[in-house]
This record gives sequence, C-alpha cells and structure tokens, in this order.
Amino acid sequence: MGLVESGKLPKPLTSLLNLSRKYSIWAYQWGLACCAIEMGAALASPRYDVMRLGVIPFPASPRQADLVIISGTVTDKMAPAVLRLYEQMPDPKYVISMGSCANCGGPYWDSYSVTKGVDQIIPVDVYVPGCPPRPEALLEGIVLLQERIQNEDMAARWKGEPIVVA
Repeated sequence: MGLVESGKLPKPLTSLLNLSRKYSIWAYQWGLACCAIEMGAALASPRYDVMRLGVIPFPASPRQADLVIISGTVTDKMAPAVLRLYEQMPDPKYVISMGSCANCGGPYWDSYSVTKGVDQIIPVDVYVPGCPPRPEALLEGIVLLQERIQNEDMAARWKGEPIVVA
C-alpha cells in the first residue's frame, strides 16, 4: 500500500501532486448533440486554446482520459454507453456536464426517451449551463475543476469517496 492509499501523504507533497495533476488533464469529449459543436470550438480551435490551461484534448481512448465532457442530450438508449465509458476511465476521474440537455434534459426533459441529466447515470463534478453554452463557459468549467483538483484530498479521491474541498 502506498502513501496515497494509506492517507499518510504530507500536506506539501499533496499540494505539489495536486498542482501537477491540475495542469495535466487528458480530456475525452463525448458529444451527443448540438453542444458538441461548441465543445469542438473550445477544444480544437486556436481561439479558445485549452492547451494553455493544461488540458490535453483527444486521447486515444477513455482508458487514457482523466476527464470526460458529456455534452448534448443523453437518451435512455445511450445511458449504458455513457456508464461504460465512465467505468473504463482510470481513477481519479472527473466529469463535466455541458449544456442544459446533459444537465437536466433541456427542452426535451418531458420526452419518454430522454435521461433527465447525466448525473442520474454517473457522478458529475462540474455543470456548465447554457443551450448551447459558449466555449468560454466550458473553459470556465475547466478552470473550476482545476481549482477543485488543487484542493482535493488525494486519498479520498483514489478510494472513490466524494470530493471534500478544503
């Protein structure tokens, strides 16, 4: 058992490791509808360069990702695929729900086939509101996630316990 799992990591070392983790996030994008266009603008265009924030987009698979960004309408038929994607990611893993459809079902909330928010399937760390949200809103969500990573207890996160922000 290592220092992280035992919870005996010194505070200065925890701060240093959290600082390095917050600036090296591999982001996997899961675009399901129109919000994916805005997500693509934030992740791939030179105007909203996310790599300056320390976010590396486009990993080869979910097994190499630290963060998944779910954007668009999550249908009941797509829910098992979203869960499988989340389960394939290594710990510690983070989720950003982008857009009102992913957050709560959006304008389709009363449809029989729409999941009323991705948080009913997987735990969400940051919600980015909007229909569709602007790329700047996604960048702000990423910065908020980085602040949480900087202040989190690593041992609790690796054990799958909820985040407690100091």
